[in-house]
Formats: sequence, structure tokens, C-alpha cells
Amino acid sequence: MAVLVVAEHDNAELKDPTFNTVTAAAEIDDDAHVLVAGAGCRAVADAAAAIAAVRKVLLVDDAAYEHRLAEAMAPLLVSLADGYDAVLAPADTFGKDLMPRAAALADAAQISDIQEVVSPDTFVRPIYAGNALATVRSPDATKFMTVRATAFAAAEATGGAAPVEETASAGDPGLSTYVGSEVSGKERPELASARVVVSGGRGMQSGDNFRLIENVADRLGAAVGASRAAVDAGFVPNDYQVGQTGKIVAPELYVAVGISGAIQHLAGMKDSKVIVAINKDEEAPIFQVADFGLVADLFDALPELEKELEKIGL
Repeated sequence: MAVLVVAEHDNAELKDPTFNTVTAAAEIDDDAHVLVAGAGCRAVADAAAAIAAVRKVLLVDDAAYEHRLAEAMAPLLVSLADGYDAVLAPADTFGKDLMPRAAALADAAQISDIQEVVSPDTFVRPIYAGNALATVRSPDATKFMTVRATAFAAAEATGGAAPVEETASAGDPGLSTYVGSEVSGKERPELASARVVVSGGRGMQSGDNFRLIENVADRLGAAVGASRAAVDAGFVPNDYQVGQTGKIVAPELYVAVGISGAIQHLAGMKDSKVIVAINKDEEAPIFQVADFGLVADLFDALPELEKELEKIGL
């Protein structure tokens, strides 16, 4: 049977992790479908239909799914699940909220954070903060899984011409109500999909000092991240957090500044293509995974780096 991908979107555009999740779905079965549930989201369905690996798009346009609350979305997934071998969503805040609830309603065991498809019923996922990999096989007729987007290439956004099929809503169970949200107004790239990330840790000493990180990040066109220690200390908001309990990133360049390299942080960024570490402690664990390391005081190194970037026109 086919594989269903739950699209992550804002009713106007598909979010980047959806494309990676489609790639994972196509490795399970080449009959990959995408579910677009939302309100006034026809443009999203059309974008999903254009993805080269997608064979069909299911469109559910209903006010009940405007904000894609897990309590409303889960019954919809279960109502569609019988026609699929697997239902996939990105392993981010959206997927981690939705998929456990849907799996429980379907009386199935959810598989979290898969990063490799071995066969249609066997998958590899990280355990122990990424220090070990578990190969798991599921006997469930329909498998509910979240996908580590950084482990799969993004599917081609164009080249497809999948049919869009309007599908009935499962209705709103009335278990939760959307109240509001606070959206960050920053103009930097989204952390999870940025090509370059500059992150600061406890060594930044205060939130005010994060301007040094931001100055360098802005010159590199980078997103700003942080370790859990920096977030817990109140230096920056928790949507900056990179790590096991934060966001998983795999940019082309990751610059870790004042970050010791605790295992929980490494789990969120060690798949980065190039890792640069700046830390005054030459024994810091971050240097064990870094491609380039600079043993220096960050309060000297960052201003110097900013000046050098300015010299080359960045």
C-alpha cells in the first residue's frame, strides 16, 4: 500500500521539513501521498502536488484544521490510516505533538525520529541522545512515524503533477481551542532549515552578549542558536535551543561559541557538514566533533571575526 505524509504548512506555504519527509516516504514505497489539512489551503495542496516524488495529494479544507491542533488532526489521520502502510510527519514540534496522539488512537506503537529506512517495516532511529542507533521492526498494519528531516535530502519541489483529491473532514472533537500565538519578528533564516547556524552557550555570560553572536550571524546570513544552558539561564528564548530537547539542525556550517559540547547539545547538531568551535577551554568536548577549533576568549574572537567578515564584504 501507499505511504501518507502529513504536510506541515501555514495555510499558505509548505514548510521545509515536509520535503525531507516525502523523501523518507518514497524510500518506504514509491506511492507517496501527502495530506494537506487546513483552512483556505488550496495553494499548499497545489505546491505539494508539484513535488516530484508525490503521487497524490489529499486536501481537507475545514476551519477545524486552520491551526492544525493535534487534538483535531489525530482523528483525521486515524480515519485515513487504513489505506496506508505508514503515516509520516516531521520530527519537529508539529510532528512530535501530533503523531503520538494519532498512534494511540489507532492502537499502534509510534516510531520516533527515524533516520534511515532499511525496509518497509524496519527503520533506524537514534537512542541515548544519538550515541547509539537502534534498528526497529514494526508489525503494525499502519506505522505511525516521525522523521528526522536532517537525515534525508529534500525532495524536488517541482517536476510532479499529482492529482489533488478533496477529502472529507473528520470534524472537530472539541478537545482544545486555539487561543493565540506569538510569532517572532526576526528576519534571520529559520533555525531548523538554515544553511549556516551560529550558536552561543553558557560562555556568553548574559543575554546582552548575544549581540556578538547576532552581529556575526547577520554577516553570514545565518540563524542564531543556543545551547540548553544558555536558554535555561534566560539569555535567549527557548526557540533558539539546539539539542536533544530543542531543534535538530544539520547546516552546511555550524559555529559553536562558548559551548562546552554536552552530549544533549551534540545530539542536535553533530550531523552538520562543517563544525567550527570557539572555546577558551582546550579540553571542551565540543572540540572532539569540530572540524575546526579555536582556543580563544570568545569576547576577543567574535569582534575580530566580525571585522574580518566586514573586510571581505560580508
